Amino acid sequence: MLKNIQFNKIILVMFIVNIIVISGLGIFFLNSLNLITQQMQAGQAVDIQQLQQKTILVLTITSILFAIFGILSAIILSKFLIYPINKLIKSAEKITQEDKEGKKNIKNKKRKEAQDLENVLGVMTTELKEKLSEVSTQKNQIETILLHMTDGIIAFNMEGEIILINPAAKKFLSIRPEDNTFEDIFKKFKLDINMEKIIYLENWTSTEQRIQVEDEYINVFFAPFKNETDRPDGVIAVIQDITEHVKLDTMQKEFVADVSHELKTPITSIMGYADTLLEGEYDKETQSKFLNVIATEARRMAKLVTDLLTLSRYDNNKKATQKETFDLGDLVKKCQDKLAIEIKKKNHQVNCFVTADVPPVYADRYDIERVVLNILTNSIKYTKDGGEIKIYVGFVYNDAYIKVFDNGIGIPEEDLNRIFERFYRVDKARTREMGGTGLGLSIAKEILDKNGGSIDMKSVVGQGTEVVIRIPTKQ
Repeated sequence: MLKNIQFNKIILVMFIVNIIVISGLGIFFLNSLNLITQQMQAGQAVDIQQLQQKTILVLTITSILFAIFGILSAIILSKFLIYPINKLIKSAEKITQEDKEGKKNIKNKKRKEAQDLENVLGVMTTELKEKLSEVSTQKNQIETILLHMTDGIIAFNMEGEIILINPAAKKFLSIRPEDNTFEDIFKKFKLDINMEKIIYLENWTSTEQRIQVEDEYINVFFAPFKNETDRPDGVIAVIQDITEHVKLDTMQKEFVADVSHELKTPITSIMGYADTLLEGEYDKETQSKFLNVIATEARRMAKLVTDLLTLSRYDNNKKATQKETFDLGDLVKKCQDKLAIEIKKKNHQVNCFVTADVPPVYADRYDIERVVLNILTNSIKYTKDGGEIKIYVGFVYNDAYIKVFDNGIGIPEEDLNRIFERFYRVDKARTREMGGTGLGLSIAKEILDKNGGSIDMKSVVGQGTEVVIRIPTKQ
């Protein structure tokens, strides 16, 4: 700024000096012209040569002054204007070059940083995709597990709202679409439990409850779950169908009671008649009658014990199945011959039909014979005198079959589903009177299961019963 002021002052001074000099020369030149003009008017002689000399002198001086002024101006302009401008231009070019190089470096640096950032983002994206894929896979696995679990699962948040439930839970508890909370689901079962007790009194409250839903028994186990800070975050209910366990437990209790009753009856009869014989002397006919009752009850008790031992051996897989190949038609006819006396006593008409080309069966011959004898004995017992029994032996697919038809008393439809249960009898008094133990059909089913066969029964009360036995052939 200071240099610019000095430069302006110098230019101004030189300009003023140049004007003064030029003005002085102009005045001098004008005076010379006036003098010449006056001389010419006065008729005086004018020295032209002198005039030319003066003019040349003035022009020379003027040229020299202009040249000096021009040189000085050029020097001054070069020093104070052009040089700084050139310097400024060079500085600007340098700065521009440096700026370009800096921008280029910055650009390269930014490009490198962007490339590094892109690489980092690429790695992060790949890892994120892998994590998301892993999470998605785990989610699908959990959903598949929950979907196909036989146990029900329900998860509740701290407000008691359902956050997860699988189809098994909906089925077991008959959950409706409007049942969305803990209270909605469990209040209808009148359980002495709530979420506060489960979460905050876990160590003092029973978290397992048994529920009966219609004919099914359900066991529900409640447990709180926690978040990452180890604080309660909700409750999970695990639902199990224990209907079969309850039924088996009931059957076990009934079995023990039935066995005790079945053993008590003959023992009581034996003890009663034995004590009677010991108390006094009776004639031979009375003694024979009493001893006959004692023997009958003893045989009945022995048969019951034998049947129980047989079932026990099958249950514990202690009964070795000795399979062999044999003709099923011959076996059925031999069983019919063994029961000829009973058939004759009741005056039944029994016919056995064996279709042609029945292949040999492959099973335990003794066991199958026991099954056939049991079925034929039941038909003979529960068919009124003079009844008709038809037996068919045939072959279908890979199984040989025995069909036994009778026109006996029949079995009520509601009892057919339980007819193969142990000690189950449609008419207990009549069955006991006929010497049955209630285990024959149970043993028959166990035997056929062990030999790869099956047994089915259809019946109509007052019209008769149809029993179908299937036994695998050697093929």
